[in-house]
Formats: sequence, C-alpha cells, structure tokens
Amino acid sequence: MHNFLANNHDELVDRCIDKVAKRPERNATEGQLRNGIPMFLGQLTRTLEAEQDNGSQAGVAISGASGGDGTALSEMGVSAAAHGSTLLTLGYTVDQVVHDYGDLCQAITDLAVERDAPFSVDEFRTLNRCLDNAIADAVTAFTAQRDVSIAEQNSADQIEELGFLMHELRNSLSVAIMAVTALEVGGLTVGGATGNVLKRGHAAMAILIENSLAEVRSKGNSSDASELFSLADFVGEAAESARLDANTRGCPFQVSPVESDLAIAGNRGLLLAALANLLHNAFKFTLPHSLVTLEAYAKGQEVLIEVRDHCGGLPTGNAEKMFTPFTQRGEDKTGLGLGLTIARQSVMSEGGSLTVMNTPNVGCTFIITLPRRKWNNV
Repeated sequence: MHNFLANNHDELVDRCIDKVAKRPERNATEGQLRNGIPMFLGQLTRTLEAEQDNGSQAGVAISGASGGDGTALSEMGVSAAAHGSTLLTLGYTVDQVVHDYGDLCQAITDLAVERDAPFSVDEFRTLNRCLDNAIADAVTAFTAQRDVSIAEQNSADQIEELGFLMHELRNSLSVAIMAVTALEVGGLTVGGATGNVLKRGHAAMAILIENSLAEVRSKGNSSDASELFSLADFVGEAAESARLDANTRGCPFQVSPVESDLAIAGNRGLLLAALANLLHNAFKFTLPHSLVTLEAYAKGQEVLIEVRDHCGGLPTGNAEKMFTPFTQRGEDKTGLGLGLTIARQSVMSEGGSLTVMNTPNVGCTFIITLPRRKWNNV
C-alpha cells in the first residue's frame, strides 16, 4: 500500500480537494487544503513502509499505537491536532474535521478499486488505526480550542456587561451627588427643580439595579418599555441634569427651543441615558469655559438631537474609534471608555442612529437620529 500511496499522492490529494470543494460552507484556500490532509497522507505512507521493513512497532513511533497514547501525541497526532486547530480558526465545525479524513479514506478506496490494487488485511488495519488516531487528535484539539475561545468570549461579554452597568450607575450617582451639592450650597428645598433632578438620579439607579436583577432572573427576557413622548419635554429633562454638570465644570451651556408638536418614541429611560452620556462627554472634553450646545429639530421624517462641544476636534480617522468599548480620548481617564458605546447601542435599539461629525480645530457634534413622530398633547 505504501508504494500505491506514494505513486498516487497527487491524485489522492486532488480527489480530496474536489470532495471538499463540493461541501457547502467549506471555503479553505487551496494552500490550506494542501497542508493538513497531504501531511497526514505522507505520514501514513511512511508508517506503512516502516511496518513493512521493520515490523508493526516501527510504525507506532510515527502514527501512534492503536487507541492513541494518553501520555504524548505521536508525530501524526501533533500534525492532526494542528490541523484541527486550524479548521477552528477558519470557522469550520467538528463534523468537517471528521469529513476531511473520511474524504481521504474514500479517495484511497475508490482509486484502489479503479487501479485494481490489492491490499493486505494488515495494511487496512494500519490505515484504520492511523485514521482513528488522526481523527481523535484533530477533534480533541478542535474542541479544546473551541472551548477556550467560547470561555474567553463569555468572559469578555460579562466584563463588558458589568462595565456598562457600572458606568450607568456611576452617571446616575454623579447626577444625584451634584444635585445634593447644589441643594446644600444654594439652600434650596427638595421640592424644587434641583430636588427633582436628585429624585430622578435615585430613580435611575433603582431602575438599573432592578433591570439587572430581572435580567438575571429571566435570562434576558425583558418587557417592552416603548412609549411616545414630547421631544421638548425630553430635551428639557436632559438639560436640567446637564446644567448641574455645566455649572460644576464652569462651562456655558446653551439649549435651543424645541417645536412643541415634535415627538419621538422608544424606551425613554434608555434614550435619556444616551443623551446624558453625550452631554457628560461634551462637558468633560470641551476646552475650559467653552460653549456646549444642545439642539433638537425635525428634518424630513426624522428628528435630530445634536450635542456640540469645542474640544478642538479629533485626529484624522479617530471619529468611529470612539464608539469602541473601553476606548478613551483626551487626557481625562477617569471613565471606563463606555459612554459612547452604551449611547450608540441604546439609540440603535430604538431604531435610531448615533453619529459624530468632527470639525478639525473646533470640536465634535454628536447627532442622535430617530423617526419623527407627532405630539398631540399641545
């Protein structure tokens, strides 16, 4: 058999490649296809030759004993394990790992029948042993690497989710602290506008905690909190909290009037948190004592909410990078780099978009775009 395999090496490889090409979703390049199975074919040929010349034990050093070796991989096992890991990185499934070796076995059998090449029982046993060991080692490496990848991804997802929760809780706590400070310094009553900001900060924290507990209990099944509300009221509510941040940082803050008949729809809490994140970012990065503006208006069938700062602009190509989790800009590293990521995800979940327009040497304009609705309670 080893002479048959050596003499028909290229023909067998081509047949395997042809079989692979006919399977759906198997998009390996020809170079990749010529590494895994062809290497196994060469090792199989050397195993058969070694066993013919020096006895059955001579081939074990190359291909491993029957049933595999629990202490160390054979030469064939090492190559098969590498092949299995490679298939995982290419996005294949465990059944495709098995099919790769099955294709070669089928190709050998078919060609042997066509060429009328007789093989001994011992040679077939060696072929089956090599296939068994190679498949086992390839699948083991494939599944082990896949498990590691899944565990790493789950860990990354959990870290990101926890970061999102902590970021939003900190924002709400920050608003509440600023409101308390304003009440103390100004000698204001809790029943006034600043007191309402304090109450909303506490309410936001309570909602975040309750939603997180509900998500744990229900595995992510949450109720639809969508509602229709006035754009003017929404902007006014965001501006109330933002003024505390503006006063703390000494930044002038300008809010343009909003048409009273405009409305938007969605989860008000999510959208309010998204806008609050944009405003907080603007006050954080705008140059000292420079203007931050908030404007909301209709454009066709859409409503645009714009937050403009005077941060001096961004380096070329950095605009979209700001929406990547844990990415921070500027010298201030007190945050987690999650605010813009959370804001974009919140807006997108409500059917809108969040983009940024960079004006070099001037500043940034963050734009929330949502479907336009009509407010009838005017």
